[in-house]
Amino acid sequence: MGFFVRWLVAFALLVSTYNPTQWNYAVWTQANWEIQTPLVVFMGLVLFVGYIIYLRATLRSIGTFGMGLVLAIFGSLTWVLYDWGVLNLENRDLNLWLGLVALSLVLGIGLSWSILRRQLSGQADIDDVAD
Repeated sequence: MGFFVRWLVAFALLVSTYNPTQWNYAVWTQANWEIQTPLVVFMGLVLFVGYIIYLRATLRSIGTFGMGLVLAIFGSLTWVLYDWGVLNLENRDLNLWLGLVALSLVLGIGLSWSILRRQLSGQADIDDVAD
């Protein structure tokens, strides 16, 4: 359940920043910059803090190589599904949603990896010594 919540928050963070619908920060910012500049800046900083938390944890737990590996696995799965005729990648919106899912999985795995590794191996990370 813990991984699912972490992944869901990562997905919400990415989708709230940008998605193919009109309900996202990027579109809202363009429409409201002139009349609600303080709120636009505040919401941007809140999103930025969320990205810092997720990216820092992901880089510390799985690193750049791990992030690339998770994206490669998702990319190869997409390739297999396309090759089998399950996916049609001509739809731009579908491609964007697939990319958002892939990136949110990278962030969710990155935030959960240290916990999972500790449960599987019984070894604590250097940062877990105080626990």
